[in-house]
Order: sequence, then C-alpha cells, then structure tokens
Amino acid sequence: MPRIIEIDDFSLPDLWPYRTVSEVQLMHCFEPEPGIFVAESPNVIERALNAGYEPLSLLAERRRLEGPGRELIERCGKIPVYVGEARTLDELTGFHMTLGMLCAMRRRPLPSPEEVCRGARRIAVLEGVVNPTNVGAVFRSAAALSFDALLLTGGCCDPLYRRAVRVSMGTVFQIPWTLLEGEKPVGRVADMGFATAAMALWEDCIPLDDPAPARAERLAVFLGAEGEGLREETVRACDWRVKIPMARGVDSLNVAAASAVAFWQLGRRGGI
Repeated sequence: MPRIIEIDDFSLPDLWPYRTVSEVQLMHCFEPEPGIFVAESPNVIERALNAGYEPLSLLAERRRLEGPGRELIERCGKIPVYVGEARTLDELTGFHMTLGMLCAMRRRPLPSPEEVCRGARRIAVLEGVVNPTNVGAVFRSAAALSFDALLLTGGCCDPLYRRAVRVSMGTVFQIPWTLLEGEKPVGRVADMGFATAAMALWEDCIPLDDPAPARAERLAVFLGAEGEGLREETVRACDWRVKIPMARGVDSLNVAAASAVAFWQLGRRGGI
C-alpha cells in the first residue's frame, strides 16, 4: 500500500526534489552514481515505469488519489506519496502543476553508443541542441516516425530535463538514447556502419527527397543547434548535405519541425 503523507511542512526531507532545485543538482545528487529526474504528468510517469525506471516518491494533488491516479500510485509500491491542494503544490514547486502529479525517479547509467545503435537502421544525432522543448519534440518525432535511436553530443539539453520529458510525452523512455562524446561524432557513427546525412543549408545540398540517403541500409541524420546549425566540420564530414526545400523566402525550419519532416522522408519507408 502507498504511504500517503499530507503536506504540512515544506522542509520535509523527501520534498527537496520538488522544490526549486536545479536540474544539475538533481542529476548529480547521488554521485558517483547517476542522480534523479522528475517526471511530470500521469502518462509520462506511467511510461517511465513501463521502461523500468525506479520511483522514489510522488507529489500529487489530492484529487489524484482517486480514479486512474490511484492505480498509478498503487503501482509505485510503498514509496512516500505527498499530497496537497493545487495551490499548496504550486507554492512548493514554484510553477503551476497543470496535470497534478510529479514523480522523482532514479536515473540509470547510460549505455554506450554502440550498444544503443546495435541493430538500428535509422538514428538521429543531435549536436548542441540546448532548448528542452526542441529536444523533447525531436524525441517524440523520432519515436512516432520509426527512428530506432538518438545520440546527443555534449552541450545538448538533458533529455530527462523535466520540460523535455513532458514535451516528448514520455517517448524519451521508449526510444533508446545516449551521449555521443568526442570531437568527431561523424567518424564515430560511420565506424558503426552508418551512412551520414547532415541537415544543412549549404549551396551544394541535395533536396530531402533525393533518393540516395533514403536508400542507405543504415543512416544517421545529423541535426544542429538552434540558430547556428551543425558545425562546419560536422557538415563536411557527412556523406550527404541535405536540405528541406522552402517556399515564400523562408530559409529554414525550427530544428524540431525539421526533424519531423526529415524523419518522415528518411525513415523506414525508404523515402517513398
């Protein structure tokens, strides 16, 4: 049975992950072991549980103690479940909990890129994408459009950042991902047997519907940071430089929107 605890004191030790604690503090709280993250909303929490993540505590509006919320709470076992009215939780967290439930969960050690990509045919590589909304949206598109894995270079937003997880609708728990370290990400990916395509705006880019990238048995699609895009050395190292044709003088799409278009065209459908 869950341990229901009414919030009457914000200084309770187990409440610290839900107060205005930075994501960096959460990530490093158990060093040298991985830290924790906070999942927001019942659907996201359920997907994290389905993926095998360990819940540490729950924070919920009192109304969530009944109905579907009750089933989710019971699934979490004997962890503490802190409850209160919406205004109390808003005061504790510093933001409005529109979906009424947060769960502190233990992170897991990240696998190697080789482990994540074993057996994959289509992967995406994010380079320096720092906006959590964009990272979450890219994950959602990758999962929905049949990409097999994501790799993130240093400097990218953590996919387990609360907003990234929420925007992804929990797909960060469904699609394999890890960090891709080192100065030559294209070479590392090529060594794993992938052809490489850089989404860029260079003059010698081929259009997205060119059949060559889509015919690749294994393909890695590289997407760059907001504003600057991919680094020049990354673009030059890829097998293809690819762009999405634009109309009305628009030069580019937001990286999240561009990823959805690219994943649809270059995914398992073979570009057909």
